[in-house]
Amino acid sequence: MRKGSEVLMDQIFSTEVEERVLSRMQPVSRVHPSSQVHPTPRVHLPSQVHSTLHLHPGSQTEMHPDSKPVHPEFSAVLEQHKVVFEEPTALPPRRTVDHAVPLLPDSKPVNQKPYRYSYFQKVEIEKIVTELLKNQLIQPFSSPFASPVLLVKKKDGSWRMCIDYRQLNSITVKNKYPIPVIDDLLDELKGARVFSKIDLRSGYHQIRMKDEDRYKTAFRTHEGHYEFNVMPFGLTNAPATFQALMNGVFKPYLRRFLLVFFDDILVYSQSIEEHKEHLSLTLELLSKNQLFAKMSKCEFGLEEIEYLGHIISHNGVATDPKKIEAMCNWPSPRIVKELRGFLGLTGYYRKFVKNYGIIAKPLTDQLRKNSFKWDEKVENAFNTLKSAMASAPVLAMPDFTQPFVLETDACDKGIGAVLMQNRQPLAYLSKSLGPKSIGLSTYEKEFLALLTAVQKWKHYLIGGQFIIKTDQIALKHLLEQRVNHAMQHKGLCKFMGLDYKIEYKRGVDNKVTDALSRREVHPETEMQVAAGVHPEVQFGVQAEMQDVTELIPQWVEELKSSYIRDEWVQELQNKWEKEKLDKDKYSFQQGLFRYKNRICVGATNGWRIRLVREVHSTCIGGHSGVLPTYQRIKKMFYCPRLKEMVQEEVKKCEICQLNKGEHVPIPGLLQPIPISDGAWKGVSMDFISGLPKSEDKTMILVIVDRFTKYAHFIPMAHPYKAKDVAKLFMDNIYKLHGLPMSIITDRDPLFTSSFWKN
Repeated sequence: MRKGSEVLMDQIFSTEVEERVLSRMQPVSRVHPSSQVHPTPRVHLPSQVHSTLHLHPGSQTEMHPDSKPVHPEFSAVLEQHKVVFEEPTALPPRRTVDHAVPLLPDSKPVNQKPYRYSYFQKVEIEKIVTELLKNQLIQPFSSPFASPVLLVKKKDGSWRMCIDYRQLNSITVKNKYPIPVIDDLLDELKGARVFSKIDLRSGYHQIRMKDEDRYKTAFRTHEGHYEFNVMPFGLTNAPATFQALMNGVFKPYLRRFLLVFFDDILVYSQSIEEHKEHLSLTLELLSKNQLFAKMSKCEFGLEEIEYLGHIISHNGVATDPKKIEAMCNWPSPRIVKELRGFLGLTGYYRKFVKNYGIIAKPLTDQLRKNSFKWDEKVENAFNTLKSAMASAPVLAMPDFTQPFVLETDACDKGIGAVLMQNRQPLAYLSKSLGPKSIGLSTYEKEFLALLTAVQKWKHYLIGGQFIIKTDQIALKHLLEQRVNHAMQHKGLCKFMGLDYKIEYKRGVDNKVTDALSRREVHPETEMQVAAGVHPEVQFGVQAEMQDVTELIPQWVEELKSSYIRDEWVQELQNKWEKEKLDKDKYSFQQGLFRYKNRICVGATNGWRIRLVREVHSTCIGGHSGVLPTYQRIKKMFYCPRLKEMVQEEVKKCEICQLNKGEHVPIPGLLQPIPISDGAWKGVSMDFISGLPKSEDKTMILVIVDRFTKYAHFIPMAHPYKAKDVAKLFMDNIYKLHGLPMSIITDRDPLFTSSFWKN
């Protein structure tokens, strides 16, 4: 219980907002304490040097040993607003956004026993409670609510006390206040050259609890019962309340020169003088609203700054080297949970990697239920992704006064796109295709790439004209084409209201997106190369099959080793040694048997299935039918029962079953049953079964006159025989209406029995 609770609480109750945001993606245990952290570069202006901020003696402003040097241009501004960096000595003021805990109707109070702790942990709890009482953050109280406390060890070895509010959160009405999207925040920074970051001191504790809801925050320790006067960490609606407060306080300056993500405040400007004014206005608002910052976590007047896991400068947005170091040092996952953590961390930066979706496909496939198998292919993808993250480029920031350019491309494995301005990338998009999409035509895949990119970046594209560049020339005339496909209907609806034009770009010039949608040749496609089939086949062009001219060593060695396990090849070997084979047809070169210059594969070593799947499912075969697949393999390889194996594998192909039409006769039109020419001359019969028992009856016999639609509902018991149904018919229908000319029933065995017919 302790271990699971500590992990959960460390994610929920962290006092550092960046930990709250990134804790799902980066386990703390992955970074060794001795890892070197490079300091954030400072502004270097001519004839100006850095200096440490000096405050008047006797002030209560905290000067932490780790406080960052401050540019002399900003010392006066910080001195003027030094009250913002003081330790608060009283409870925060009442505000319109004081935190409330609304409960679901008919909810009962949460009352849990305290967890058991060792003597030393109890001492730590007592110290923390004493400090909270001293600062008036909590007060003793007897409440029907009681949540247990958890102790979580910090990185520096000290302890943090958290409250386990999971049960309280489960009965709380959720606040749906919008939380900012980090990528949207970073889009506002175009043109900024000077940055400052302000981190609030225990931000949640700077918001009061509503008096009528304080008792719900009650917690219990081994020595007493307490409730919070301020908003504690761990309440489900606490992030929404805090973001609402910050948005309300800084509303006049948001998106002008200030960004707010919980208690992380970023001030950005285009010059030093402008930044001094912006910083002064920000600190003035903090002072006016009695919000306090922690000097040791603030940075001022930097040319390059770390914010929300990104490195921001006038050049654009880059990944955080500390996070990249954690990725590069990440060991190979042993369980799904470890792999999920790695993909969570890398996924946070996926827009920086131009082929992320396809590179990560073997890894994401491992997340499926009961499919975790770490082999060489997955390990290669794991290492490739780490290398790609380590070399991620700096992305430019969007300028909404300039037009956007969208380049898209698709291949048999995936789709890719890049959003650009002035030939500089803003973001990358890459996505592997699933079983349903992989069987689409070339035109449909290219259209899907275009549609996916427009949907992904629509918030950039609305409001101005943008250019779409594609190497599918048919898409250039999209607006003039006749709409006769469901995907076109969907796409054109998505494009409504957008101002765009489509330009054709030759594939050889479309290198960026071409790399996004394609990947390097892997060992499983080497047999195509060995057989003279070039793997880089362009769409719509059938590869020309050539004779074997070059052998790939890895592929040759695999096939040679498979000969030992194959009875059919072993029999060939014996006949060859005894000279019983026709040497005009058979040959043995470099350890490989050939029949009429075709490589002999074997019957029982698994290579037949591998061949069929390779030729049928890749871009070479394009999921063609049995005969084309068989002919392609027959030109290059020889093995017994090849055609039979091709038929079996093509028939089992999931993609073909999902996307190809059935070659069966078209069923005829439904023929309506003619209406009788009089009452009770023709009837229909059927049963209603599966009913609850009532007076030993569990079924209803329904008899309907096809002319008047008059119906009889006759209860009956189960089991029954044909003579039982016949008796019910005579007792209920014949005596009232006489015998009908025709009776229509389904193919129930009762109605097809000889008794019923006679």
